[in-house]
Order: sequence, then structure tokens, then C-alpha cells
Amino acid sequence: MRALLFLAPLLIAAAPLKPAPPPAMPPQPPLIIAHRGASAERPEHTLAAYERAIEQGADFIEPDLVPTKDHQLVARHENEIGGTTDVASRPEFATRKTTKTIDGEAITGWFTEDFTLAELKTLRARERLPQLRPANAAFDGQFEIPTLAEIIALAKSASARTGRTIGIYPETKHPSYFRGIGLAIEPVLLAELAKAGWTTAAAPVFIQSFEVDNLKALKAQTGVRLIQLMAEKGSSADGHDYRQMATPEGLKQVAHYAFGIGPERTMVIPRDTFGRLGRPTTLVTDAHAAGLEVHPWTFRPENYFLPEGLKSGADPRAAGDVDAEIRAYLATGIDGLFSDSTAAAVRALTAPASPARN
Repeated sequence: MRALLFLAPLLIAAAPLKPAPPPAMPPQPPLIIAHRGASAERPEHTLAAYERAIEQGADFIEPDLVPTKDHQLVARHENEIGGTTDVASRPEFATRKTTKTIDGEAITGWFTEDFTLAELKTLRARERLPQLRPANAAFDGQFEIPTLAEIIALAKSASARTGRTIGIYPETKHPSYFRGIGLAIEPVLLAELAKAGWTTAAAPVFIQSFEVDNLKALKAQTGVRLIQLMAEKGSSADGHDYRQMATPEGLKQVAHYAFGIGPERTMVIPRDTFGRLGRPTTLVTDAHAAGLEVHPWTFRPENYFLPEGLKSGADPRAAGDVDAEIRAYLATGIDGLFSDSTAAAVRALTAPASPARN
């Protein structure tokens, strides 16, 4: 017995150690969402802008959707198109200029819901921010207004060509307003997605909205992933306060109908009193605890949009260090990001020091 007891430590020491468990698979890198396409380089919401973003490595291309008079969906930042097309210079449409109240705001201009798709197709896109993006204005007059169907076709053809899955990330613009005038966005959107075979959570699609009720309704109609957009201040057009929505309890409620949130980026990292990036909030951690992904908006390369400390000189049009801004946000554990510059997002994401999400 003593011999056995004496040998026991040696036997234990000689026993083979259990193999270490294999390392966990690394998490997927954050998604790069081309905000209205590569809109820092081409007029936004044009096929050229989307194509440029895909070339640079975007995972998703984002169209803001508004309806036409004949209930087709086209991509425009707003349904008022005086600043994003050449409609103001077209005498045949001069009498279409009008004033409407949309989400409580009186707006004067030309509106997509007063034009048929055929009429809109005669217009040409213009740069929305020529004072900040004069190089984009060189493309004025070259591109049509694209339809949702054309954007889906582009994503599918690019996926086949590149071997990467290129998805779409449509936003329903002013859904309550359009529902109220008999031009609801959601039925047409779902029909187009069904034609594409995109009806489940596995589809390369996110549907986003600043409103709540239409997302709740969509939850019962489709399996595609839904994203609740949030602004730092104010309420949605259907009466939901964004600050309350961003609390831990509010996020739990959002998780009942949405896959994730799309917060204004200052809700993740606010600016300090000097206009510099401050300390991150708990929004990303709180959202993850509720089971939600976080895709903040929007990263833009021009000084005008950047925090102090990352600007380059005093010219608001000059390109600052947006890569550094994006890297700061990646460090918070975000799951995706909207960027006007796909190239900058790709650089930031592939930089050696760029952390993966939690």
C-alpha cells in the first residue's frame, strides 16, 4: 500500500493532461453598411454610388425608400427631391412645386408621390451637399433615380460577380405619412423582397425605420431582420421617445420586435465640451445584454462632420481622420456601422489595431 501511495504522485504527474479546448471561432467582423452608397464619392442613392461602395468592400448597400404616385419604390434621401434631382430646372414640372406637412414639418418643393415612375425616370440626380462635396457635383446630371428592384438586381449581380454576399439595408421613410395618403411602403417592399427570395432572417436584408409601429407590424409579416433607428434627441413620428427607448428597459422592449438598433453615433460615444470624442456610454453593452446588435450612423470623412482632434485644418470640406473615429467606435463592440466612405470603413476595420466586436 505504501508503495502504491508513494507511486501515486508519480502516476498523477505522468498522467497525460487533458487537451485544451479548441479556441473559440473569432466573431464576425462588424458589417460595413454603405450609407446611400459611397456617397462621399458619388451622388447618393444612385447605382453608381452603390457600385462604387461594392467595389470598395461594402457588405450592405443602403437605399432610403419613398413611393411614386403609381406606388413604386425609389431610392431618395427624402420624398422632396428639389435638392437631389434636376426637377427645379424642368419647366414641364414647374406646377408640381407645392408645400406639404410631413411628420409635423412644412416643406416646400417637389415630392416623389406626385410623380409617376416614368416621370421620375426622366430626371437626373444631383449632389445633395455640393458645398461640402464639390467633386461629387461633377457627376450631376449623369445618373437616374434607381428603383428598389434595380438595387436588388445590382446586389444580386454583384454577389455573383464578386463571390461575396452583398445585401441591402432599406429604410422606410416617413411610413406613417405615406400610409396616411394611401401609399404604404411596406407591402411593396415585402413584395419585392419576396420576388428576390428574401423572406427569412438568413436573407441578406435588414429593414430599418425611425418609427416603431411599422416595425412591429413587419415583425408579423416577414422573417427578415428589423432594425430600430434612434436619434440622440426627440421622438419618432409615431410618438416614441428615443431616450427612453435607449434605456436598458427600453432596449428589452425593442428586442421583442427588432434584431438590432441603429443609433445616432453620438449615443455610443458622445462629444465632450470641447467637441472631442468623450467616454463611451453603456448603450452597446446594454443593447447586447438585451440581445440586440448595434449599427450606429453615420461616419463621414469631411471635417464638417468630425469631432475636434480628428479634423485636418479649418476647411470644412477637407478630409479628416475618419478612420480613427471609426476605430474608436469599433473598440466599443459595435456590430456594424453606416459610413459615407466605404473605403475608410474598410481601412479602419482591417487596421492591425482594430478590435473585433465583443
